[in-house]
Amino acid sequence: MEVTRRTLIGGAIGAGALALSACSGDDLTTDRGTITSRHWPGRKVNWRFAIQREGDYDSRPTVVVLHGKGGNADAAFDLGLQDHLNDNRLSLASIDGGNLYWHRRRGGDDPGAVVVDDLLPMLPRRNGNAGKIALLGWSMGGYGALLLASQLGPERVAAVVAESAALWTSPGSSAPGAFDDREDFEAHDVFAPKRLAVLSRIPVRLDCGRDDPFAAANRAFGRALPSAHLTIDAGAHTTGYWREHASAQLAWVRRQYGS
Repeated sequence: MEVTRRTLIGGAIGAGALALSACSGDDLTTDRGTITSRHWPGRKVNWRFAIQREGDYDSRPTVVVLHGKGGNADAAFDLGLQDHLNDNRLSLASIDGGNLYWHRRRGGDDPGAVVVDDLLPMLPRRNGNAGKIALLGWSMGGYGALLLASQLGPERVAAVVAESAALWTSPGSSAPGAFDDREDFEAHDVFAPKRLAVLSRIPVRLDCGRDDPFAAANRAFGRALPSAHLTIDAGAHTTGYWREHASAQLAWVRRQYGS
């Protein structure tokens, strides 16, 4: 494995960019680094990127991965998502989101805005592809993928994979810390008609295990968004479930790009 170090070319992202490194294996190149952002003051936010080492990069759209609660930018790689990139001609980007459920919180921290305003502008320099992204997330990140897609719309999002998505049908049923209060829940409720109207124009895949505590809410979301491809199958809220579904999910994402 060849390892090189370089500095970010093209100016700072957000408030500034820190050092990054690139690692090239036989068929995959991965980059990682940190950024600072006005959307998350006082924090160095880690990001990671992976793409096939050689090939037509313009045909390799980026899957932006949002981790679950307790995770970070490494989580997508810990699940082995990078192992399925070459077969599906995709690239991958991930970033830290803390435990903030990918939306602006009362204190002003907003990891969702970090994705939109800081991470996404970096992607064309990483793979030369300025086209639509796909979003994939599990648990907290599954909710986040639906939320960000409902904000960005079909003009910027080609596909969404939400697995074991942390969904609640009412403010009182949500997990402690997921939202600041009832108003915060309602402002970021993916069951809201306006958000569903946007998501109905984007291919959405929902995967959830039968023994997952979010299975009932995922079924409810499937009913609320009948255009979504919903699968409730054997499994629970585990890394094993997410790892086992990665190959099929990324193949499905590739099909949404029409080739």
